[in-house]
Amino acid sequence: MCRIKIMNNPISREILLDMYRRLYLIRQVELAIEERYHEDEMKTPVHLALGQEAVAVGVCIHLAREDYVFSNHRSHAHYLAKGGDLKAMMAELYCKETGCSHGRGGSMHLIDVSVSHLGSSSIVGGSIPHAVGAAFAAQYKSEDRLAVSFFGDAASEQGVFYESMAWAKMKRLPVLFVCENNEYSVCSHITARQPMIPIAQRGQAFDIPSETVDGMNLMEVYERAQQALNHVRSGQGPYFLECRVQRWRRHAGSGDPMREKYRQPDELHEGFFRDPVKDYEGYLSSGKMIKPEDLKQMQIEINARIDAAFQYAKESPLPKKEDLEKYLYS
Repeated sequence: MCRIKIMNNPISREILLDMYRRLYLIRQVELAIEERYHEDEMKTPVHLALGQEAVAVGVCIHLAREDYVFSNHRSHAHYLAKGGDLKAMMAELYCKETGCSHGRGGSMHLIDVSVSHLGSSSIVGGSIPHAVGAAFAAQYKSEDRLAVSFFGDAASEQGVFYESMAWAKMKRLPVLFVCENNEYSVCSHITARQPMIPIAQRGQAFDIPSETVDGMNLMEVYERAQQALNHVRSGQGPYFLECRVQRWRRHAGSGDPMREKYRQPDELHEGFFRDPVKDYEGYLSSGKMIKPEDLKQMQIEINARIDAAFQYAKESPLPKKEDLEKYLYS
């Protein structure tokens, strides 16, 4: 069943299929990581974005290569949606020298300067001031680029979140704040951590245009992100999107064997879960944008890329012992 409404504004078939490639790639990469993680060759914690893929794709599809992206510990989707090197990402998870951080950062510290994904951080809220600083630098140097910060609902509880919004508004900085609200910080539900006021309203407190978006609906994210980024690019200052999503897995690692220990009762029945990938496939089919056989061929090609990336990662060399202190700057 397709839950996505056919949009009034026409979008080219090329863009629609490009979004599907990114969406499907992220989903399959995360599933492949989960499937192989038990082999204990990926010597890094992983935080999977299963269920949250549509936000990264719906935002990043509008970004130019020069636009900055800063991410958090659940960063695989943002890195891939921005065009990050898949082989380098997988090598990083295997802590190999060919990884995007030369095997020193792991899953939570992904970077690809070539596509302006300037890094993810394990620090809660760490992406927020980084994006604001990059936007300030771009404005100061009169560069035609903007910055996007992806962060979770727990980051809205950090002081730097408010300080950054205040500075961004005061200086009319070209920055988009994207809160992926999956309602959990590790295993603590949002109702146990903060008053039940929409997170988007916190942006409104600084007179920043803010709205809450269905983050499970790719086309809604696409449309609202387009409006937000047009606002930012036009020199009107920052914009805030709160995207409501579902985190399908536990905080870190693969699977969710402890879900009954902390999940809310209404989250444990089948009807609660939605699938942004299946819904988007239904949208494409209902609009006859792609033939089933062409969709299948696209999936085969993407899965082959993923297999090749894992093979590359496994065959790549580990860092040398004598290079232990290489890339240390303090």
